[in-house]
This record gives sequence, C-alpha cells and structure tokens, in this order.
Amino acid sequence: MRIIITVLLACFLLKSCAKPEPGKQLSITIENNKKGAPITLGIPFPKGELYSADNLRLLTAEGMEIPCQTTEVTNWGPIDESIKWVWVFFFSEEGSDYVLEYGDGVVPMLPKEKIISTNNMRPQGGIDVNTGPLSFSIHKRGNGFLDEVYLDSDQDGKFTENELIGSSKGENRGSFFDILDDAGIDASKAVINEVFREKGSGPMHSIFRVEGTYTYNRADNNISPFSIWLHTYAGKSYIKVLHTMTYTGIPDKHKLQEGQHANIATQNKKILSEQTADDPGWTQPNDQIAGVGLQLKYHLDANVSVSMPMYDGDWKDGNAKTVIEKVAMNGSDAVQLLQKGPEAQESPSMRSLYLSGFKKEDGQKGNEPQPNFEATVTKTGANVAQTQKAKGWINVSDGKRGIGVGIKNFLKEYPKGIELDASTSTLTGSIWPKENGPKSFARANTESDGEMLGNFAQGITKTTEFIYYFHENDSPEEVGEKMDYVLDSPVAHASPEWYTGSKVYGNMAPFSEKHPEFENALQYKYQWWAYNQENEPWYGIFNYGDGKTYFFNGRWVMWTNNEPTTDFMLWTNFMRTGDPKFFNLAQAMSRHTMDVDNIHWPRKRTYYGEINDAIDFWNYEDEPESTPYLGIGRRHANEHWNALLSAHVWIQGWIADYYLAADHRALEVAKMTGDTYINRIWGDHDLRGRRLYLSVLNLVELYDATKLNKYKDELDERVNTMLELQERQGGNLLLDRYGYSQTYVAQGLYKYQQITGDEKVKKALINHARWVRDVPPLNHEMESYLATIYPLLIGYEYSGEKVYLNEALARAEVLKIGELPQKPEDYKNAVAYSDDLVKISNLPESKGRFTNWQTNQGLRVFGWTHAYNIPYLLYWLDEEPID
Repeated sequence: MRIIITVLLACFLLKSCAKPEPGKQLSITIENNKKGAPITLGIPFPKGELYSADNLRLLTAEGMEIPCQTTEVTNWGPIDESIKWVWVFFFSEEGSDYVLEYGDGVVPMLPKEKIISTNNMRPQGGIDVNTGPLSFSIHKRGNGFLDEVYLDSDQDGKFTENELIGSSKGENRGSFFDILDDAGIDASKAVINEVFREKGSGPMHSIFRVEGTYTYNRADNNISPFSIWLHTYAGKSYIKVLHTMTYTGIPDKHKLQEGQHANIATQNKKILSEQTADDPGWTQPNDQIAGVGLQLKYHLDANVSVSMPMYDGDWKDGNAKTVIEKVAMNGSDAVQLLQKGPEAQESPSMRSLYLSGFKKEDGQKGNEPQPNFEATVTKTGANVAQTQKAKGWINVSDGKRGIGVGIKNFLKEYPKGIELDASTSTLTGSIWPKENGPKSFARANTESDGEMLGNFAQGITKTTEFIYYFHENDSPEEVGEKMDYVLDSPVAHASPEWYTGSKVYGNMAPFSEKHPEFENALQYKYQWWAYNQENEPWYGIFNYGDGKTYFFNGRWVMWTNNEPTTDFMLWTNFMRTGDPKFFNLAQAMSRHTMDVDNIHWPRKRTYYGEINDAIDFWNYEDEPESTPYLGIGRRHANEHWNALLSAHVWIQGWIADYYLAADHRALEVAKMTGDTYINRIWGDHDLRGRRLYLSVLNLVELYDATKLNKYKDELDERVNTMLELQERQGGNLLLDRYGYSQTYVAQGLYKYQQITGDEKVKKALINHARWVRDVPPLNHEMESYLATIYPLLIGYEYSGEKVYLNEALARAEVLKIGELPQKPEDYKNAVAYSDDLVKISNLPESKGRFTNWQTNQGLRVFGWTHAYNIPYLLYWLDEEPID
C-alpha cells in the first residue's frame, strides 16, 4: 500500500512540476497599431472550444508572452456552458501581429502593475483610484467629475500635496449642461448619484460608471441625467472618459395637445390631430443647448504654453499633414480651439417628392457651395491660426508638468471645442461649445415627416469620448502619441475565417475573391456608403454615424435611423473582411442609433438600496415614473427627432458593439429596449406583425448577451405566438403585408434554435422555407422577394433538400454585379459614381415610380435584398458542389 501511495505521490509531483500543455492558437492583428496603446479585443469561440477565460494567454509574433486581462462576456447557454464571447485586454507592443493561445493547459502570466481602487457610495463617500503614476478621486458630494488628480512626479509611490496636478473648479461644475430659453441661460449643477465598476474591470484595466444628475435653478427646466465611464489603466497616467448627456428640454413652442399620436398610441380615447401645421410654435425654439462639457482646474505654474495640432489642407484630405500651433500665455489669457461645420440644410422629404410625382426639379441638386468647415485657435479673442480642421487635442505645460486633453471625432461630431482660461486655471472640453451658438431642436418646417407632425427631441442622448493625459512635460509629439490611443485608435481583430468559423452568427462566409459578382454587390455598396458619409458629409454631433436612405436625382433624402439593423450590416462586414474602416463605420452607426434614434427620458432611476435608511426607498417611490415610450426607436425621416413608430428599433448591432468593442453603453440601452417589450405598452399590437418579428430578433440577442430569465420568458412566449400564427397562415411565418421582414424572422428564430435546440422552431423554419419557395412574397416587390433567400438557405441547412438551395441561387442571380471602371476614391462627385453603379447593376426596375433597391441607394433596403443574404449564400457556394 505504501508503495502505491509513493508512486501516486511521485506522479502527482511530476505532473505539478511539468510545463503546461501548449494550447491551440489563433492569430490576432492590430490595424493602425501604436506601441503601448490599450487594446480591448472581443473574440468569439465556437461551441465547446473553451470553458474558462482563465485559460487564455497572449504572445507576440516572436513567441514572447505579454500580460493580458480576460473576461468571459457570454456563453453558449442554455444548452452548453462553453464560452461564446470573451474580452482580452492588453497593451500593444511594437509589432502588429500577436497570437492568442487557449486551452485547458494554458496558464497565463500575471501582471506586475495593478490598479488599486475603492468605491464607497455612502452619502459622503466616493471613489479613489491609484493606477501607479496617477491617483484621482470622485466624491459623491463633489463636483460631477474629477475632484482631485495627483501625478507621482518623484516616482516614490506616494502622492503628496505638491503633486496635485488637477482638481475640480468647484460649484458643482466639473461636468455641466447649460440650457438657454427666453429667460436666459440656466447654468446646471452636477450631482453624483452612484458609481459602479463595470464588467471587464480587473488589475490592468478598470472601468467606472458614474451616474449623475444635472439640476437647474429655474423650475421650468427639467433635471437631466448623465453618465460618465472612466477607463483606467495600470501603470499609465492617462484615462479615457465617455460622457453621455440627455436633452430633457421642451424643444419648441407649439401648442400642446392632450393625447397620443396614432402611430404610437397606447389607447384610442385621445388621439392627437396631425393637422396642426398652422401652429407657428413648431418652428420656434424653446429650450436650447447653451453648452455642454467637462471642466478641470489645472495646478501648474502661472505662465504656461499651449500646443495643438491643426491639419494643413482640405477637410476631406485624409493624408493632410499636421502643424503644431504653440501659444504662450500669461496669467490673464484664454486660448480656445474651436471646430465648426456647416449649418443644417433643409431638404425635401420623401413624402413631398412622392406627392409631387418625383419631379426631377424637386430632388435635383443644384450648384450648392461646398460644406464650410472651420477650425480656429484664438488667444483672448484674437485669431491666432485658422484651418479647415483640427485634430482635436490641446496640451498645456509649465515646462515641468503638463495635461493633454483630446476629444474623439472632433471634426465629424462638430461643433467641438477645448479652452484654457489662465485667469481661473480652467481646462474645458466642450461637447457643444457655447461660442458656436445655441442648439435648437425646433422643426425646420411643419411638413409631415415620417407620416407625423411631431417633435420627439426630448430624450435624445449623445455620448462623447475624451482622453486626459497627465505627464512630466512630454513633448507635443509624445503627447500626440497618447492622444491617438483614443483619437485615432488601433483596431484589433482575428482573421475573418475565425469569426465566421465560430458560427456565432450562423453559416456565414468570410470575404474572398472566389465569387466577385456577389462580393462586389456587397463591397461596392459599403464603399458607396463610406464615400457619401465622407463627401456629403454626413457629419455633426447628432448626425455622425448615420447616413441618408435614398439617392434621388443627385440628392440624398431621409435619414436611415438604422433600419434594418444597418449597424449590424457594417459589423458583419468588419468580421468578414478584417478592415478597420468598417469597425469605425459600424461603431459610429451603433453609437448614433443607441443615442439619437431612441427615447431615453423621462426615465426613473434604478433603485439599488445603497442608503441604510429605509426612507430612501419611499423617497425613490415618489419620483416621477418613466415614459411608456422608453426604449422605442425613431423612424426614418428628414430629421432624426420628427417621427416615432411602434416597430422601429434594432439592438442586434448594439450587442455586436458590446461583444466586439466592449461598449458597455450598448448593452445598457439594449436592456432598456428589452424592458419595454416586457411592458407590452401596445397590447396585442405589440405581439403581431412586424412588432412581433422584430421583437424576437432583438430579444434573442439580448437574452444571449445577458442570460437573464426575464428576457428568456418574454422571448419564449413571443416565439410560441409566432409558431401559433404560422399554423393560421398556411406555413408562412409572416403576414403577407410584411414580406420584407423575412430577415427578422429567419435570423431571430435561427439563433433561438441555435442556443436552445428547439426542434419545433427548426420544423417551423423548414415549413416557412417551403412556403416562400412555393408562394414567393411580392408585396414590396424586390424588397420582399429577395429577402426570402436567407430563409431558403435555412430550409436547405435543416432539411438537406437541395431544391431550397437551388431556388435561393436562382433568386440571387439578379444580385450579381460587374466591376466598376475606377476606385471609389477616384470619383470626383457622387453623381458620376452613382451612374456607374447603376450601369453595372442587374437589378430589375420597380413597377412603381422609384426603384429604392437599386445599387446607388442607401443601406436601408439593401439589408433585405443583399446584406443578410449574400454572406450566407457564399457559405453554401463554398461548401456544396453547385450544378
């Protein structure tokens, strides 16, 4: 017996001393890499491939391990507990190529530098964060942003009073959102309510979410909630800040009616009249944005110098060189960097074009002047420098220490500003600079837009990304390197084959040149979208990320507002190609749609119970309730806030943004929409037609990301309703009215079956494929007909009957496209580009007045006809021998 025990003990010791078994490997590439940049990489894993985020480590291309921080985001539950998505955080090295090693035997190294923090949300509490070289505090009874910031200048690991480099300006103005109305400017005061550590926080990278409220002096101005996400990094003296503001004002002076619009009515007793175009108040602004931003008091010597990069060249020139402007200051000077852009231009609505019979002169673009962009540097009001665009950061230094502040998308999300006031030692980053003039949300006219005469600007939000860098007198070039970690951030990704091979989004093919006639149909459209976003330009604080829908006689008409999951199309193309351009386009679209194209207020706070006194809850109960419309989307229209609809919100792309970019706000807004589904504010209307189909697609993505039973229960009931209705509809999962909604039904039910294994759903999808094969929908012509390609492919996958694949291929013939005669960047204008796109198209013309699915149109109808069909069709073209 002793011999057996001795042998077993020896075996155990040998095993414990042995090196870990090498794991499987996948290649990682960082596009636009910058050494030292903080990188968060969202990576999917196939079912059954990985069971613990602890079994991951990161290697350079040379095989040297570097520290990383890993987080399990979601798994393949409920039928499998293996990991589905994981976040990997690390600081990049010199090279752009890395290896992620994974498997049961993989044991990663631990980081040497760690963030130390405390979070105490009692009434007099707050957070204290120590990254090593940097320490900062935010007080619950503080001023709404950073209250004290220390830089460890002598590198002794301690923070003393003489190392204070920044603090709050005081007066609850660390963060501000000022309102202008007829009574003048009402300056806000910021109150911190709660601070939370977000998912993905760890020793190398910790994320704090600050929830607060802006209060006002005048009773007629509503309080306004705000959020600030602080990203902190071990061993680093910079932080990334994302600030979300909410407009809660009364946008115009139209006479308020009692009741609801018919498009979004939760009852039928009091319905608003849409015949109020004679009310002049619609076009008269009421509460306007006077200024929004973040403020920090700097603690440097009296005489400081300021430097900032300005682009030398045209605003459209992506290769323009930068020139560093330097300004010396004394104790009373003020220096400001201000980026302006063109004023909003009124354009005809789609409805007016339709009613006029699409006369060419109604949509014809004339000889309008080129958009005017202007970036200026002023010193105490005097002009110092002027170009068309600024890079978007300022550095202030006293020759010993300095602070750099940058704002992402400085041009694209104009107006923006950064100001340094030496008389008060204040550094202000402006989301909306007061020097630009107030922002009005009043309507441009009283024409019905999106089939409504309304104004739903109240509840719009906007998230702006900053970087703050506290340093030991770095040169402007060194400061610029840190600024680019956010302003021109690197994009990390796996190979396209890894994303598609994971099957997280079904059987999708990576980009290849095997089938150029189909691949061109995708890539040319996305290139066309990017071209117009940059050249129109579709820029501005509440516009950037979105694009127009219809190109009519040389003019773009109607904002898309994400229909149908436009941002997810772009995320899909990023995964299929690995091209960082599509990552940036997708994230911009996701952030626009989750912020601007959604109703966020009035919203009652979530009760957390962090106050010991019981009266805290009863005080919370007395707060006003949320609007029933919380979480519903805005309809495509001439202006983002003119129209709502009971089925016009898509969260699939937001969830992809959460997975791929660790965007925490994306999941937060998605849950807000999911909770609205649970409330069922529209009764059975909410459970029929397009509302039902879209809700299943949204809820299955939300449940998959959260694994919360409340979403699963709602999802199960809606799926059962859909299957029950299919029996009444002869096998068709959709009402004929909504033939274009094939993609919502097919994607939603396919994913539901994938994660639950429900055989009833598989059978329902086969029956539906049989129906659309035999009775193809034509209710929206090609929109509905071509949308059946993906359901047919699912029918083939589940049944093995090749008749479905053959029919999908036959219908896809018209999607094939030739080659453009030149590259997109070589076109001098959109009209010539558009003409060439139409020439190489094989799409049929509409029997009506306007072919809205043509190759030169936007991404809206493209989702139903191309984007959610071709990637899956290419998979089967590669997998199966085709006759």
